[in-house]
Amino acid sequence: MSDVNSFPTDPVAKRRVLMDAVESVRDTLEAGAMAAEADATLPPTSVDALYDSGLLRLKMPHVLGGAEADPVTQLDVLEAVSRIEPAAGWCLMIGAASLGGLSAFLPDEAIEEIFPGGQPPKVAGAAAPSGAATPVEGGYRLTGRWQFGSGIQHAQWVSAGARVAGASDGYPRQLRVAMPRHKVKVHDNWQVMGLRGTGSCDFSVDDLFVPHRFAWDSTLTEPIRGGALYRLGRPGFVTNEHSAFALGVGRRALDALTEVAGAKTRGYNSTNLLANRPVVQRALGECDLRLRAARALNVEILEAAWDAVCAGHPPPPPLQAQMRSVATYTTDVSADVASQAFRYGGGSALFTTSILQQCLRDINAAAQHQMVSDTAYENHGQFMLGLPDARAME
Repeated sequence: MSDVNSFPTDPVAKRRVLMDAVESVRDTLEAGAMAAEADATLPPTSVDALYDSGLLRLKMPHVLGGAEADPVTQLDVLEAVSRIEPAAGWCLMIGAASLGGLSAFLPDEAIEEIFPGGQPPKVAGAAAPSGAATPVEGGYRLTGRWQFGSGIQHAQWVSAGARVAGASDGYPRQLRVAMPRHKVKVHDNWQVMGLRGTGSCDFSVDDLFVPHRFAWDSTLTEPIRGGALYRLGRPGFVTNEHSAFALGVGRRALDALTEVAGAKTRGYNSTNLLANRPVVQRALGECDLRLRAARALNVEILEAAWDAVCAGHPPPPPLQAQMRSVATYTTDVSADVASQAFRYGGGSALFTTSILQQCLRDINAAAQHQMVSDTAYENHGQFMLGLPDARAME
């Protein structure tokens, strides 16, 4: 998708193009899944497929050739990719959000450098403000180390959060910065239980000069380019990604259990298929409904947020809290679904060749992310109680 006008503006047509793109990468992502697990990073074939298909432009402004997709369409796309290959789905969500943020908020002179020949880069990022940015003439001196740089092994640019040291009038308290990947040290420390294929290594910089043109106020909700999508704010801009990943992994686990149940027997001298056992039938039925219910709740809340930004203002704090808490809830539901699918899958689910064990590991790894921690429920409850210090994100 090299043409800057490759994505239609009509939402229905845009969704169709994006979902067709998902199908176009299916075989490549499936073929690269075992390599991602073994090498602790996506193989180049999978990265190139996500890039060449245009899927990494999911959150990029249309004026630059991006899809600038609405939140529910994003949910559809990221869920579908995560259902095919969880590590690819996770890297897509991080890469698309990182690219979307910098392409909406950085000034034109930075975009000209980051987008050579008008082509978007591959971007990795970490939103946590784990860096310290000291204001100096022309920009900032940046020092910090960030965790969970998903996809950084294949990135050309890196986006990261930082607190401004000694922030005063004229300077924001928190920044996002964009840095060339070759100026960032990547630490080979991604030896983990789950999300192995995401290559989410730590990265760091030490006293790196970042020009003003490569930094923006991370609290902004009015973009330089693009429209309503970039008014979702934080956490609203990224919460749907976590829900989408969880829904995809939960559904993949149910797909696998359904397949196993039709071919596997359980018990000594038994010829009775798992599919004929009432306990398995009940688990499948209940888990299916729980995933569908969680998805419907996501759509309800995301549509309310979209209505708000299309009316010209960010979602109010109570709605922001709901956007985050529904992502936590969806992750909790999917973790339970994956656990039940693994349990009923029997001994064969133990082997590394089984997608059931990978879904179990990956969704529990995803549940460790701050965005879907239990504090999301607490924040939601604070607004329900009308507490004066209630916040959408801590």
